[in-house]
Amino acid sequence: MAYLKSKTLFFTTSPRTPLKMIPEIEVLEKHFKGKVWNVDTQIEFIKRLSEGKDFKGEGSAKEMAFSARDRINRAPKALGFVDLKPIINLTQPGKQFISGKRTEEILLRQLLKFQLPSPYHKVPEQFEGIFGVKPYLEIFRLIYELGTISFDELMIFGMQLTHYSKFEEIADGIRQFRRMKLYAKSSYKVFRGEYLNREVEKIYQDDIREGNTQTRESQDKSLDKFIKTKSRNLRDYTDACFRYLRATGMVEISQRGHSLSIMPEKKKEVEFFLNHVDRNPIYVDEEEKYKEYLFDASLPVLFSDDRVRLLKQVSEVVGSLEDLTEKTTEQLKDKLEEAVQNKKTTILKQQVMDLKTYKEYNDVMTIFTDIKSDSLYDAPLMLEWNTWRAMTMLDGGNVKANLKWDDRGQPMSTAQGNMADIICDYGDFGLAVEVTMQCGQRQYEMEGEPVSRHLAKLKKEIGKEAYCLFIAPKINESCIAYFYALHTMNIAFYGGQSIIVPVELDVFINMVEQSYRADYVPDSAQVKNIFEYSLQQAKIAKDENEWYAKIKDKVLNWL
Repeated sequence: MAYLKSKTLFFTTSPRTPLKMIPEIEVLEKHFKGKVWNVDTQIEFIKRLSEGKDFKGEGSAKEMAFSARDRINRAPKALGFVDLKPIINLTQPGKQFISGKRTEEILLRQLLKFQLPSPYHKVPEQFEGIFGVKPYLEIFRLIYELGTISFDELMIFGMQLTHYSKFEEIADGIRQFRRMKLYAKSSYKVFRGEYLNREVEKIYQDDIREGNTQTRESQDKSLDKFIKTKSRNLRDYTDACFRYLRATGMVEISQRGHSLSIMPEKKKEVEFFLNHVDRNPIYVDEEEKYKEYLFDASLPVLFSDDRVRLLKQVSEVVGSLEDLTEKTTEQLKDKLEEAVQNKKTTILKQQVMDLKTYKEYNDVMTIFTDIKSDSLYDAPLMLEWNTWRAMTMLDGGNVKANLKWDDRGQPMSTAQGNMADIICDYGDFGLAVEVTMQCGQRQYEMEGEPVSRHLAKLKKEIGKEAYCLFIAPKINESCIAYFYALHTMNIAFYGGQSIIVPVELDVFINMVEQSYRADYVPDSAQVKNIFEYSLQQAKIAKDENEWYAKIKDKVLNWL
């Protein structure tokens, strides 16, 4: 049980992306169903999770138990996917969620039920009256009422919506912020920073007045440190909220504007739940009734649950009512999902055609520029997406990105892990492409070993030779040394030699530019030649630095 000791909204930051819950819930269901959730099972859970997964984290038993609670007690429990008392059990929404079928609809229902306070989130006496809200519901309402809401607006004002009765006050605050921004004489960055500081001081004025400005992470009691810490927390919660809302498929994101808006085709669905879902938290002191409500996969009722509306939705997408009237509601939902997926497939096929004919070249290069200037909301996601576009454009392979797409064929999030970011099939060989925004030693810690494991997995799946291209803004020296060593080592676990070529983002962009300027279409043999050259140089280079310099020069002149 958690206690509400905050003066602002908070959202689960673990995991950042809802789909990342699925493999972890599967491990819980497979190995721990029916057991008591205690320190022993928590430690065992982390050990299980670390087997064959892209899991980072070792340490003391205490840290392992905390890591398990961080993964399960937050999002999976709070959203009703798992029940941990008296024993571990998967709920009906949890079973549906990990099935991979209509995950967006299932997630939406559970987000709309999340409330503060609840039997899972008790309110200490001194904080009574502050909370009375279904946070995701009210944030949806803000987006709908205002047309769009930026990251900064949600961070500065939306996080203060701790009671639904404050809705108009918060909405007016955002409107005032927008007006003041038009008259600001300073840069937006300075204007935003000053506005944020004032709001944080207002929120925590009692603590500041009483001198309660020491944070958990530091002994520093200064006001400056206090405000920076609280601001950073607001930023983290806002980011988590953005990602979970995006995963419902109800909103679209402007990467350059750092803002959310309701997808036009989803407007009726959003209007429906805004008008029909009770804004009051319920069963606050009745845990069994609350769990019964939270674990009901049919609640709250959504727009598509009505058969007449659903028939109309399906007929609009498929273009006919023929053969639909006799189908059950679930069959109609399956038909709708199938039709939407077919529409996405058509959109993606057209994107591929446009990329292969270089129609999107200028946009691809602009996105790379935006990524390097850090002007996009989710640079890691956009780097993965844009690299897929670039790989599709520069050669003739069958290139697949491991992404979750929205109904318009735009990237929503990276999909579940344990595989390469991008997989290219060139007929006689395969290519895994891994991208990261990580730099420094963390690049090696987070990406090094998983990259070689993903390449080994691809080799096994396709049954032919495979290589890997590793792309990052800067390549860490540890990664260079590690990838160089793998060229010269025959490791059975990795399927023999692992030929992984690391290139800086600017070098990869140069590859794309060369492809665009060429008076012919590059072929797979030229791609393969890079990796064969890398293996050759690894055998004769005196060290990893000479090898890296050679392959960098090769990539810069690959055509």
